[in-house]
Amino acid sequence: MLNPLPPSEKRKQFELRALGLRDFAGVAAEQPLDPFALAQFAKLLVVDFDSIEGLSSESRAHLLGDAANEWSGGACSRPLPNGWRLVILNPAHGKQRNRATLMEEVAHVFLGHQPNRLAVISRKPTVREGAQNPGRNPTVREGAQNPGRNPTVREGAHNPGRNPTVREGAAPNQTLARDYNHDDEEAAYAVGAAALVPYEALRRFVTQGRRASDIARHFRVSRQLVEYRIKVTHLWKEYKGASTSLAEQV
Repeated sequence: MLNPLPPSEKRKQFELRALGLRDFAGVAAEQPLDPFALAQFAKLLVVDFDSIEGLSSESRAHLLGDAANEWSGGACSRPLPNGWRLVILNPAHGKQRNRATLMEEVAHVFLGHQPNRLAVISRKPTVREGAQNPGRNPTVREGAQNPGRNPTVREGAHNPGRNPTVREGAAPNQTLARDYNHDDEEAAYAVGAAALVPYEALRRFVTQGRRASDIARHFRVSRQLVEYRIKVTHLWKEYKGASTSLAEQV
């Protein structure tokens, strides 16, 4: 029988929390997990990027073009009057990456994390919300029910440890960034990834010689996420060995 937990103590703790999420969702060991279904229980409302009003065409094109890889999405820190929180996902990233981003936000909620850091980051005044109209802010933002507040949707939410670059009424050459602390970011991403690609099933697929792309299709995630899971759970050597052996047999 395969061990359901990875070897390192840190990853064991992440895995246990991820298994708790999967158990809550009622999915079997090798069954894909749907983060959009879990978002309902976490009271996260996914908002379509195209529904954001007050965002200039220049800024919209930049966010989905040159800057598409600089942000993945995030949840607003202030809830709506009904207690739900808005989540915006980057439509340029595709379904698989969006699933991982949303799963991280779900993990933040289930782990009880709260945004607790606000920092000023210098930046070049190239593109900002409402570039053609500096006095106007997008409508979908933190506390969307309050048109007077500025946005705090984090960029780079999928990348633990990376500072966000979301503007919250900052000067043209500054960014006010609100984020979770590093430990919370790491835990949410790790737990979310483990919930999407559980260790026991992953190890079974690895020993069978299945490629990361094949495993990714099974769990409906990106190949990069599967490779991340293989590496952090110390399965990379076994993965490469099984792949080499299978290739030699062919």
